[in-house]
Amino acid sequence: MENISQSLAGRIALLKLLPLSQRELKKAKLFPQNSKEIMFNGNYPAVYSRKIPADIFYSNYLSTYIERDVRTLKNIGNLNLFTLFVQLCAGRIGQPLNYSSLASDTGISVNTAKEWLSVLESSYIIFLLRPHHKNYNKRLIKMPKLYFYDTGLVSNLLKIELAEQIQNHYLLGNIFENYVVSELLKNRYNQGKKSNLFYWKDNKGKEVDIIIDSFDNIIAIEIKASQTYNLNAFDNIKFYRKISSNNIESHVISRVDNNKLLSNESFVSWKNIDF
Repeated sequence: MENISQSLAGRIALLKLLPLSQRELKKAKLFPQNSKEIMFNGNYPAVYSRKIPADIFYSNYLSTYIERDVRTLKNIGNLNLFTLFVQLCAGRIGQPLNYSSLASDTGISVNTAKEWLSVLESSYIIFLLRPHHKNYNKRLIKMPKLYFYDTGLVSNLLKIELAEQIQNHYLLGNIFENYVVSELLKNRYNQGKKSNLFYWKDNKGKEVDIIIDSFDNIIAIEIKASQTYNLNAFDNIKFYRKISSNNIESHVISRVDNNKLLSNESFVSWKNIDF
């Protein structure tokens, strides 16, 4: 884009092509039937088309990204420190972003942390999920939440070497949440649309993982790594519905094998993320 001499405004379309979506993997008959496997392998095409083991692919991806792309995007002198920064970001997925804490743990200034996050954003490694402000309670958490575009890279950064290790990992819930959020984002981008995804959290800890705001329609989604149908998973959505005046569609996406429709909400299997 920087090297194009003309603006081309009104003459081009820009599409954000993320790693493969569920729909694309299913169409190619490559979609795994195990949630741990897809969280570990991620969705980058080369893992499937060239059958490159995920640990090898992402290690090489990370090395070439940091050694080549990062140098092009920004002149970062200490690449080892930047690598540590990316690893620390992976340990914070699904959490409100605390710039001061991240900077302190890396040993850099807050401004440097913000600059490096901008690099990760512009190169499509991470994205920030903004809080929903069409709200009914002003005492809300207003920090964005941090996610990676691909959980295969997250697994590699967290030193996970086998898919089975994810099951007992202390960040299992966060990794699964990251996987679901990235799939929802792909569904928007693959239609050529902007993101309409947000999260909602008040200062007392009540939280709804995803709010899909489509102007006159609100979809509230909770994300659970559980493999059972637990009705308590709807508690925060019910609280959110009480304080709002909108007609809210509600779902829980979890690692169950099949969808289950209830009276006014539903459990959605991780295999069927299509909103």
